[in-house]
Amino acid sequence: MSRVGRLPVVIPDKVKIDVKGQEIVLKGAKGELKAVIGKDAKVTFTDGKVQVEPANDTKEARAMWGTARALINNMVKGVSEGFSIRIEIVGVGFRAVVDKGMLTLSLGYSHEIKYVIPTGVEIKAEKPTLVVISGADKQLVGQVAAELHRLRRVDPYKGKGVLYEGKKIRRKEGKKK
Repeated sequence: MSRVGRLPVVIPDKVKIDVKGQEIVLKGAKGELKAVIGKDAKVTFTDGKVQVEPANDTKEARAMWGTARALINNMVKGVSEGFSIRIEIVGVGFRAVVDKGMLTLSLGYSHEIKYVIPTGVEIKAEKPTLVVISGADKQLVGQVAAELHRLRRVDPYKGKGVLYEGKKIRRKEGKKK
């Protein structure tokens, strides 16, 4: 039995939910999210709580039970509170500027990198070396953060690059004479 799947998802008063078969639509202060839950999970909404149950007793249905519940829980948290990831840019001359739906990054290459901000995600440059990515969709916020991280991975010898805030850089020792 799934320990995650059997817990009900409590829907706050400020969040409106609409369940039609396998499609779920959530509306809240941070936006609107839609998801289609697979046929292996059965979703019911009663008394301000969403309950997820396996549709049948197959191995796949039991595996998707907890996954469907976690997706719905992340959607509820996203439309009510939102998600955010903070990214640090470390290096001499490395900086980020947000302007008109475009993030411009100077990461030590011969050119500036222009990143188009996708809809549903808000990017702020609190400092030239600190970027905050926020939005209602947890998957989309994480995807944008991963794409920015991939533009210049952290160099273990010099410690330069784009990294998630709070992540420790594992430094390596250079060549010895």
